[in-house]
Amino acid sequence: MRAWTIVVGVMLVCLAASPAAAYVGPGAGVSVIGSALALIAGLFLAVIGFVWYPIKRLVRYLRQGRSTPQSASADRV
Repeated sequence: MRAWTIVVGVMLVCLAASPAAAYVGPGAGVSVIGSALALIAGLFLAVIGFVWYPIKRLVRYLRQGRSTPQSASADRV
């Protein structure tokens, strides 16, 4: 019950907030958009990197036909 009281209280505070009479210039808007796109691209590339590397090792392992995946990395040392 206490959680609902907090949620309702936060909602009422948000609804009671008055709008800010502020101007966001085109430079600041473009900066925000650019930062958001960079963040999305970085997260996307991080996920691709974590997925792509194991797949690349698996393909290399299957093409070489080795008995263990560690032997493929031992050849490079």
